[in-house]
Amino acid sequence: MKIKHLFAILGCLFMGNVPAQSNTIKPALKERVISADFNKVNGPLNTMFKECIGAGRANEGLRADWQQQLAYVKNECDFKYIRMHGLLTDDMGVYKEDRNGNPEYNYQYIDVLYDYLLSIGIKPFVELGFMPSALASGSKTIFWWKGNVTPPKDYNKWADLIRNLTQHFTERYGADEVKTWYFEVWNEPNLSPGFWTGTQAEYFKLYQYSANAIKSVNKAYRVGGPATAGAAWVPEMIDFCSKNSLPLDFISTHSYGVKQGYLDEYGNSGTVLSKDPMSVSGDILNSRKQISNSSMPNLQLHYTEWSSSYTPSDPIHDSYHEAAYILQKIKQVGHAANSMSYWVFTDIFEEAGPRFTPFHGGFGLLNTQGINKPAFYSYQFMNKLGGNELINTDSTSWVCKDAKGNIQVLLWDFTNTHPGDSVNNQVYYVRDLPAKSKGKVRVDLSGVPNGAYKLEIYKVGYKSNDAYSTYLSMNKPNQLSKQQVEQIKKLNDGSPVSTETIHVKANEPFVKELELRENDVFFLNLIRL
Repeated sequence: MKIKHLFAILGCLFMGNVPAQSNTIKPALKERVISADFNKVNGPLNTMFKECIGAGRANEGLRADWQQQLAYVKNECDFKYIRMHGLLTDDMGVYKEDRNGNPEYNYQYIDVLYDYLLSIGIKPFVELGFMPSALASGSKTIFWWKGNVTPPKDYNKWADLIRNLTQHFTERYGADEVKTWYFEVWNEPNLSPGFWTGTQAEYFKLYQYSANAIKSVNKAYRVGGPATAGAAWVPEMIDFCSKNSLPLDFISTHSYGVKQGYLDEYGNSGTVLSKDPMSVSGDILNSRKQISNSSMPNLQLHYTEWSSSYTPSDPIHDSYHEAAYILQKIKQVGHAANSMSYWVFTDIFEEAGPRFTPFHGGFGLLNTQGINKPAFYSYQFMNKLGGNELINTDSTSWVCKDAKGNIQVLLWDFTNTHPGDSVNNQVYYVRDLPAKSKGKVRVDLSGVPNGAYKLEIYKVGYKSNDAYSTYLSMNKPNQLSKQQVEQIKKLNDGSPVSTETIHVKANEPFVKELELRENDVFFLNLIRL
């Protein structure tokens, strides 16, 4: 390193003696072209991106503000399922034993939560965990809310609990409804002792007892795992179930796009956004390959957690960079996954306890006050895409049309501007980060039926639907007044940046040219009048 620094210094000294080149010509940025033909359909749009969304823990779902935010996100982004930790943790009051050691069950809190979810049209992706303390073999817990992460003291009692709970779901909601759910056993058991104090063999034992208990109620109910961190244990899980003739309806696992750190809910050890252009998406493609090469090649694959970073103290989650990052990863995955559950929908998330500032790098699409982050708009825009995807060779865009003949174009630039290992995300993404120009992008659509259209253009990027930049301009107050919240919301409310009426003539293409910056996202909505 010292030699490198010496050369750098000498280079600077040498360059200092060279006359300035005031007339240096910068190479022109090449124009990017997105072209599609209205009459050439690629097929139905793959909507796996909105199959599932994450939430922190079940008990948070009993809060009014959490429920209000979920209803809003459901309405705008149309997620079908939701997954969360802590369904069986003590704060949900599910399990205890009498003086003789006989189990007692109580589902009133779960019922309130699940009744609400179903009332707004979102189904539970049931994560079975963590261990009720009365059933636990040890006292090891994780997070501020103390989820017990030890194996059961009695696997038969665990199985009885899971069977009784599944039967309760059946009686309350009906078998036809519960058949549409997913039951996932535990969370990240490979992160030991963080999320699981047992071994891999003990996790497989937990899975065996859980799966058999669920299937004893109804063989059509879907169960899977291993819900691992870092795309781990996929071949081992399939091999174990195959050799032991155990039911396995889907594989679930997780991936995040950063290096260094471990179960870092406080963000103290620091994270670094990976420079690998296939981070996250590469894991998903590999998991699909592992399944295809296994004895169960047709298993569904659900990534039940993913994001740019695995700590809720990472400012990249608040940054405008996150919007393009989300779109980039989902586009790269294609049809490899049945769902990619973004972790999570709201900053009402208390693994590290209640948070003390309005923007703290939380996982959410919304902050604690319900302010839309740039990440929110990625999902809102994808949800606005029509059902038919048009053929389009551009790798960072979708062009779609709906049944009414309206056309939608979602395009973005993803540029990883992170300087590398020398700087943590916690230092880099809290800054004001102006975006550099990436030149022009031209949308060129042929075959569009002639007539009048309303063209709406929406944008996310630096200081455009960029709530964190607005917060920075307020000098980052530790608490936001009601008026400040409303001001940030109003300045970042997702309104179109432009609206105009255009006329498409027969045999002439629709053409629109846009100035594109690093990590800009544009959504063009062409509405037939």
